[in-house]
Amino acid sequence: MAAQSKIPQATAKRLPLYYRFLNNLQVQGKSRVSSKELSEAVKVDSATIRRDFSYFGALGKKGYGYNVEYLLGFFRKTLDQDETTYVALIGVGNLGTAFLHYNFTKNNNTRIEMAFDADPNKVGQEIGGVPVYHIDDLEERINHVQAAILTVPGAEAQTITERLMESGITGILNFTPARITVPEEVRVHHIDLAVELQSLIYFMKHYPLEIEE
Repeated sequence: MAAQSKIPQATAKRLPLYYRFLNNLQVQGKSRVSSKELSEAVKVDSATIRRDFSYFGALGKKGYGYNVEYLLGFFRKTLDQDETTYVALIGVGNLGTAFLHYNFTKNNNTRIEMAFDADPNKVGQEIGGVPVYHIDDLEERINHVQAAILTVPGAEAQTITERLMESGITGILNFTPARITVPEEVRVHHIDLAVELQSLIYFMKHYPLEIEE
């Protein structure tokens, strides 16, 4: 889609938030939503929402709001939700196990298809309906998977990453504290839960939210 390559990265990151909220509205049977309602739900100001939507020509009418079904269909296509994206999870520890039980099929078509670990007590099991294979079988099993979630010990992150790249993986969601090295054609999103928690506490202490009377 040509328009997608022109939108700012900040806008692209907000699209899944919009999609999730619109999906919930449709489930509730609502057909219209205002930018104010969207703003309150996703914590993004109305002007930003209107600007985000304008990149796609998906503008609502003043006093009329947005058509939920139209926007949902539009963002589904924009986010490639009409086809399933298969993901592998590497490292079935506490965090990895939680991901397997949750999976991602509630609001989109992203699915953890398989998991890998070295623990013989986990290999051969199904957790959350996802089969767990031995890490030694990674290259053999992962051929149709597009992205990976990394929840291994930090010391193993780079080695596993290199194996993933050699297997054709081009997207990695890294939950390890390690900053893995990848070539330009591989996208990595680092999520350090300890850093995020520290950031939350800092903002709670120094930038308290003002409650309107």
